[in-house]
This record gives sequence, C-alpha cells and structure tokens, in this order.
Amino acid sequence: METLLQILVILFLARILSEVCERSGLPGIIGEIGAGFLFAFAFRPDDIETFAFFAELGAIFLLFTAGYKEVHLKDLKAASTSALIPTLSQILVAFGFGFMLGKMFGFGFTESLFMAVAFSPTSISVVVKTLIDTDYLSSKPGSMMLTSAIFDDIIGIFLLSLVVSFATLNQFPSGIHIFWILGQILAFILIMGFMGWKLFPRLFEHIQKMHTKESLFSFVILIALFSAYLSEKFGLHAVIGAFFGGVLLSDLPLAKIEAVQKKVSGIAYGFFTPLFFAFIGLSVETEVLYTAGMFAILVIVLALSGKLIGGFIGTKLVGFSSMDSLIFGIGMMPRAGVELVVIAIGKELGIISNEVFSSIVLMVVISIIISPILLEMSIRYKERGLTVSE
Repeated sequence: METLLQILVILFLARILSEVCERSGLPGIIGEIGAGFLFAFAFRPDDIETFAFFAELGAIFLLFTAGYKEVHLKDLKAASTSALIPTLSQILVAFGFGFMLGKMFGFGFTESLFMAVAFSPTSISVVVKTLIDTDYLSSKPGSMMLTSAIFDDIIGIFLLSLVVSFATLNQFPSGIHIFWILGQILAFILIMGFMGWKLFPRLFEHIQKMHTKESLFSFVILIALFSAYLSEKFGLHAVIGAFFGGVLLSDLPLAKIEAVQKKVSGIAYGFFTPLFFAFIGLSVETEVLYTAGMFAILVIVLALSGKLIGGFIGTKLVGFSSMDSLIFGIGMMPRAGVELVVIAIGKELGIISNEVFSSIVLMVVISIIISPILLEMSIRYKERGLTVSE
C-alpha cells in the first residue's frame, strides 16, 4: 500500500472514529486507537516505516503541546505545596504496583521499570469534561486534580528520561553511571533554562518584527524540534526535550499568543497526534491479549487501583474528607498520553514485549471509559449526601 494512501486512510479513519466516540460521550482517543487497530486488521500493512516516523512526530508534538498550552509555571509555584503530597503518594503507589507486577511475572529490571513508569502518569483531560459537566472543576478536589496531573506529567517525563538512559546500558547502572545520567539531565535542563531565560525572549522580540508570514508560528515549531533534537544529543529521548521546550515557551508572553497556540494545537491534534494514537492501535496484537489472560487483568486492576489508593492516602494526609479523597483518587485513574509514549519507546527499544505493550494499551482504553463514569457517580453521591444532610 502506498505511503501517502496509507497516511490518508489512517487519518480519515481516526477522524471518523474519533467523532463517533465523542458523540457517544467517550474521549476521541479511543476512536484514534481503534482506527489503527481497524487499519491493521483490514490491510495488514508490511511497510509502516514512514507511518512510524509520523507517529514519532506525533509523540513529540503531543508532549510539546502539553507543555506549551497546559503547564503554567507561575500557577505551579502557587499550588505546589498543597499538591505535592497527593501527587507523590499516588505516583509512588502506582509505580510500586507496576514494578511489583513485572517482578511477579519474572520480567527483568528494565522491563519492570518501564511498566512502573507507564503506571505512573495521569491524563486529566479525560476527566475534565466530567468535572465541567458536574460543575466540580473549581472544587477543592477538582483544582487538586488539575495541579497534580501537571506534576504527574513532569515527574513522568523525568522518570522516563532515567529509564531510557538505564535501558541504553542494558544493565542496572553503577553509582557512577547514575550520576552521569543525572548529570546529563541536569546539563540539558540548565542549557534549556538558560535559553528560556536569556535567548528565547530576545529571539521572539526580533521574530515579532519580521515581515515574513507566520514567522512566530514557524519559530515555535522550530523550538519544538530543536528541543527534541537537543535532548537526544544529551542521551535523552526526543519527547523529553519537546516537553521542556513547550514549558519554557508557556512562560514567555511573546511566544504564547492565543492565535499561535491555536495553530500549534491544530497541527498537533489535527494531524500528528491522531497518527501517533493510531500507530498505538496498529501495534496492538489481539492474539497476544488472548494468551495474556491473568497478566492483562492484573495490569488493569493494579494500574487503576494504584492511582485510586495512592490518591486517597495522599489527600487524606493533607486534610481532605474521605469522600473528597475518593473523588480525587478516581480522578487520577485515567491514562492517555505520557504512558502511551512510554510504552511506545519501550517497544521501540525492544525492552517491553508485545504482551506488556498490548496489555497496557487495553488498560489505557478501559481507564478512559470507566474513570469518567465512576467520577460522575461519586460526585453525584456526595451531592445527594449533602442535600439530605441539609
């Protein structure tokens, strides 16, 4: 099948199935994953190298856009104190469940680490609609969910950078290697931080004076690609640099102009990220899921319960009521973005098996479906209880 036709068909299927899911009350990502699965079933393509390249760009733009549009450094500073304990609690419990499951099934250290990291992040975008529909977004648990989810992404990116570096060594690293990895990460952050502090503001002052059409938009995209490239040169993955590049631009008023944000969002969510999620669906092997059996079930149960339990404990520690803690824990359950990037990288590096990959994709889909339902039920239950008590 010709490459251009391949991209055309997959993107068309992704848009149509995404629309069907949205109209059914489900997140569009399910349709995009389903498009890749359907394409693989119908055409059984042999050569997907070009598609894989576009999917990698999709992962880069997915995380760049997350940093550029959703992360606000000033807001994080203000909310960091109250959100830190619940965030660390739910990440640690989920991370521990993932690593424990890997060791239970005899996986190596690195593969167990990839599972643990894939268990750790949260996709708040999945539950935001429910929070808005129930008028709960500005509530104490709702605000905490938003802040905690942003921290989740940042910590998840940091963990991913460590585990990718570990994977390249093909063994558990020595103390010297760990310090070398941390040194690379620190050097990258310092260089990016310096550019965000000194270079980017001056650069965008000059860009705004350019007469060439779409100069501002072009340089935002160039910084996304440059950040991805630079992180690879420091031994990290491209998506890590893309995320940091987006975060730096999010704090720069000259670069974060609404019209430019819309264009970046358009090229990301209109073209690249649907191809990434479709590639995830294309890579799932259903026959593996049939044989996975108990492993796939445990992935789903432990990944979701890890977030629920960790979130409940963390918010109780900072003074939430039991009901608000339960609502927060449920809100931390869904996955969608960073975790799929994690397992895609793990599969690309040959670290995680098809069984692990397919089971985690199934977990992501199930979490996307059930989390909003459970969240709405728990919020309605709390509101009924308050009405009765009044």
